[in-house]
Amino acid sequence: MNTAVPGPSLPRLRTGWAALIVVVVLVLAFLLFTAGPGSASPLDPLPPAPPAPPSDPVDPGDGEGLSVEINGVNGAPSSAVLTLIGITLLSVAPALLLMMTSFTKIFVVLAMTRNALSLPSIPPNQVLAGLSLFLSLFIMSSVLTEINELAVQPYINGTTTFTQALEDGSGPLQTFMLAHTREEDLALMTRASGQDNPQNAQSVPLTTLIPAFMISELRAAFIIGFVIFVPFLVIDLVVSAALMSMGMMMLPPVMISLPFKILLFVLVDGWGLIITSLINSYSGG
Repeated sequence: MNTAVPGPSLPRLRTGWAALIVVVVLVLAFLLFTAGPGSASPLDPLPPAPPAPPSDPVDPGDGEGLSVEINGVNGAPSSAVLTLIGITLLSVAPALLLMMTSFTKIFVVLAMTRNALSLPSIPPNQVLAGLSLFLSLFIMSSVLTEINELAVQPYINGTTTFTQALEDGSGPLQTFMLAHTREEDLALMTRASGQDNPQNAQSVPLTTLIPAFMISELRAAFIIGFVIFVPFLVIDLVVSAALMSMGMMMLPPVMISLPFKILLFVLVDGWGLIITSLINSYSGG
């Protein structure tokens, strides 16, 4: 006995296909109505703007050209300018220290004292240079204070120009050098430069005053060094004569005289006497 599986009837299939076709048509219609255009239509370009009319030339005024202002709003120099000036002064500070202060005279006297003691490397040059530097600052403290009050502070506050500050600051330094410079040395440098004799001390140019001041300082340093050498030379002569009388000609006199020199220098407080004499040599000016 055969049993057949019943399949869908023909009317039901037609109804299902018709419903599917209606749904597809509705979806396509919805997509067609809701979708935007495939590509945007190009916009018309805007018309070009007319060119601006040329401006009138600026009147230069009193003929002044381009100027660069290095000062701040309140007239005071900026920090960058002060830093540049400070670096420049540090680069020329050794030359200024040697030529325009008491450093040269003090260092030469201390070096000659060391040689008179027959100690070519004790104290070392670094110690002598440091002592000379601080003694120079001590001697010239009043001059440096006056330069700070007359030139440095007004320039930092913006009340004077850089050129005027240089002129005001060189005044105290020129007065110091003139007080310790011989007239003979000034006359020597004036004749060497082929210039006329200055009318007064204030009209002496720095190019003539600085070398004349250095010559005077070296002369005074050698005079002080000669006075220091004399007692130590006497000790060397006495020790050498004593060795010759005892027949010890092969023994170097320096080996015997050196302890006596150091002992004499310590007993008379040699460093104190020399430094006091150096300071007093500038107190008169």
